Amino acid sequence: MLMGSSTIQELTDTEGEIIRLLVEVGLKTNEARVLVVFFRGKEMTSRDIERIADLRQPEVSVAITCLSKRRWVYVSNLITENKGRPVKLFDLKESVDEILDELRDGICAGHEQQMVLLGKIREILYQGVE
Repeated sequence: MLMGSSTIQELTDTEGEIIRLLVEVGLKTNEARVLVVFFRGKEMTSRDIERIADLRQPEVSVAITCLSKRRWVYVSNLITENKGRPVKLFDLKESVDEILDELRDGICAGHEQQMVLLGKIREILYQGVE
């Protein structure tokens, strides 16, 4: 796990900076917010993502759909004893590095500044991890 803890908490300043950089690279803001929540490295429900990313349910749903189309997120069902709608769990299908590499590969050669931003994201994520 790169960041975060076992309790649900709001986005940190560092995560806010990563979101800003991902948006500069070309992701939509809500997609970047949800992706950074997944960078914490654990499965989460839509409700967890809503709370952490400070987004409404439809915004989370649209962002997850977009991230799923990129094949970055997978969905599983949480088995509960409660009746009603099944609870879905979401998690990253790809590693952080694979996602950043895919973003890098999608950037045209003339966009070297965006490549620098991806490098900064990588630096921020791995500061102090060792």
